[in-house]
Amino acid sequence: MGRRRPTTDRQARVAAMRAEEQRKDRRHKLFVYGSTAAIVVGLVTAVAVPIAREAGDRAANEARAQAPIPGVVQTANLSRNHVESQVSYATSPPVGGDHHPVWLNCGVYDEPVPEEHAVHSLEHGSVWITYDPSLPAAEVSKLTGKAEGEAYVLVSPHEGQQSPIVLTAWGHQLELNSADDQRIDPFLVRYLQGEQTPEPGAVCHSGIGTPAA
Repeated sequence: MGRRRPTTDRQARVAAMRAEEQRKDRRHKLFVYGSTAAIVVGLVTAVAVPIAREAGDRAANEARAQAPIPGVVQTANLSRNHVESQVSYATSPPVGGDHHPVWLNCGVYDEPVPEEHAVHSLEHGSVWITYDPSLPAAEVSKLTGKAEGEAYVLVSPHEGQQSPIVLTAWGHQLELNSADDQRIDPFLVRYLQGEQTPEPGAVCHSGIGTPAA
């Protein structure tokens, strides 16, 4: 019996080593699974939170757009004749009226654009965002960002306007002092291809002009 003791001891040590390895393996798997779960939760949160915030902002803008937007000036009974001569408009920038037969392609322009062509774009349901050429670059960048992904937004500098920033749709205009004004997004929601559009569904591409963006 005494001769078999070493074998028994060795078997016990082997069993103990295997048990320890199994414990380590279980701890490793728990760590890996836990880390993976944490990463997945983090990724889901990172994606879901901005989406939820964006959806909330969009809903808020849509709600504000349903109510009257303070400061919007309306002009009724605008003529819509096609002319190839220069037009003397009553407002700067113009809110509508006679215009060139060819519209201006929507997008962002670095230089002032011909008013007669831009007015035709308003007739198609675009919103024209104009700014004083002296507006700081940071403010301009915020305005040009409003055109991203939008097929009916025009952005351009405009000489001679009374306010730093002006938003114009056909027959509707809003003067602003800052690109952070909370009325900008509701204005876009309400008037991009809005009920004021004389020619809903008409395109704002394939006209004239090459936008910078």
